[in-house]
Amino acid sequence: MSEGSVEGGMAPAATRDAPDLPPERARNGFEQLSAVADAVLYEGYLLYPYRRSSAKNRVRWQFGVLFPRAWVERDGPVVPGVSGSADSWYQQTECLLIRQPGATLRVRLRYLQLQRKQVEETGHGRLREVESLRTDDGTVHLTFDEAVPCEVDIAVPLDDLLQGERSVAAGAAAGTGIEALPSGAGRVVRRREEVRADLTVGAERLGQNLFRLRVRTTHTGPVQDPRATREKALGGALIAAHTLIGGDGVEFVSLIDPPEDLRAHAGTCRNEFTFPVLGGEPSTSRADATGHVLLSSPIILPDHPQVAPESPGDLHDAAEIDEILTLRTMLLTDEEKREARATDPRAAAILDRVDTMPPEVFARLHGAVRSLAPANPSPPFTERPAWWQEGADDGLAPSTDTVLVDGVPVGGGSRVRLRPRGRGADAQDMFLAGRTAEVAAVFHDVDGSVHLAVTLDDDPAAELHSWYGRFHYFRPDELEPLQPTDSDTPASGGR
Repeated sequence: MSEGSVEGGMAPAATRDAPDLPPERARNGFEQLSAVADAVLYEGYLLYPYRRSSAKNRVRWQFGVLFPRAWVERDGPVVPGVSGSADSWYQQTECLLIRQPGATLRVRLRYLQLQRKQVEETGHGRLREVESLRTDDGTVHLTFDEAVPCEVDIAVPLDDLLQGERSVAAGAAAGTGIEALPSGAGRVVRRREEVRADLTVGAERLGQNLFRLRVRTTHTGPVQDPRATREKALGGALIAAHTLIGGDGVEFVSLIDPPEDLRAHAGTCRNEFTFPVLGGEPSTSRADATGHVLLSSPIILPDHPQVAPESPGDLHDAAEIDEILTLRTMLLTDEEKREARATDPRAAAILDRVDTMPPEVFARLHGAVRSLAPANPSPPFTERPAWWQEGADDGLAPSTDTVLVDGVPVGGGSRVRLRPRGRGADAQDMFLAGRTAEVAAVFHDVDGSVHLAVTLDDDPAAELHSWYGRFHYFRPDELEPLQPTDSDTPASGGR
């Protein structure tokens, strides 16, 4: 990960087992990740209500945007972090991999190239730029920024990387496309500026079969005006840049929850403006601590992310709920739908899908429970009415209730140390590992599970958060009770 180190024992590297990976599985790894990678590529591309006039669609391209260095650093160097929500001129991914002899590494860089769509109207024998134009057939055409997906691949034997880094030029050429509108009403002009970048791959041997891999994407294009607005500079930028990393005979190690014997090495990996997670199916050799393909994303994700199988198509907001967006899209007026269709072809495709969605597909969006932790409530809550029955909440008092954690009653006012689960937890919780906190309340969910609301000791806004009820939530098995004599210094070994 990008900061700090993780302590843990390390088995002799010479004794590590290389992965037994069928070559066809490695080749299919990128395909397994295609739905998730596309969700990253188009996250926030166009948000509900999918109209140009919507305020949220006037500020776009927020993740993984790589500009020329001179433009980014016009006011000073950028501060690297794992999130790609900050503008930068490069991305760096470092990860651990275990290999078979003769292994080949494959890296794919994906991004969007901005395409400016300008509507021009014919009048008095000349063309003039306009924001919108309605042709005689009733179709509305709007000026709007689109994007073209781009990708570049590099494949290299892993042994060759030990002799030196390998680079490949990435980017996309400038271009112009002209679409004539019916009856000579005008035309639509689409223009793309040139985009330049380099994709560089290197590796360092840490043991007989253990390597640290580095993948770096660098914007190499010139800057026309370092003081240009962000909107203007976007023309030469890589947008939503991310990488897929796989290969034949390679197995990647989770940096979120690495195997115990690899924690120290995992802690030395430096990831800047991107966050690598395992993709596809977990490896059979080490449960879900290793995998055969990696997605390095500008959006923080958990290991093995998936798009819900019930989802019938992209809504360009992977953090939202399909059913809610579908229902709200159904309620758009005819005029709003016309504007959305004129805004962008992807918006038109969403409307077409919603308008023609079969009832059985819509029913699948209502919800699915994939995993529930076994309910194990502590007395006196073992025999309670079902949550929908009258009196189900009687006797519950979140501020005074307690729950046993390692044999210690923990409730409001208790001091705890945070130990988030590496697997199955919120990916952002790992940044709180080892921090101390105070319990504000104990909540019993309708499924029988228990969550404790906490405020961080070192959060300067903790009192304000408590006042309006904003907390971090953890299960009892993610907390370590602290006695009054315990040190407030975070224990070693936090991720």
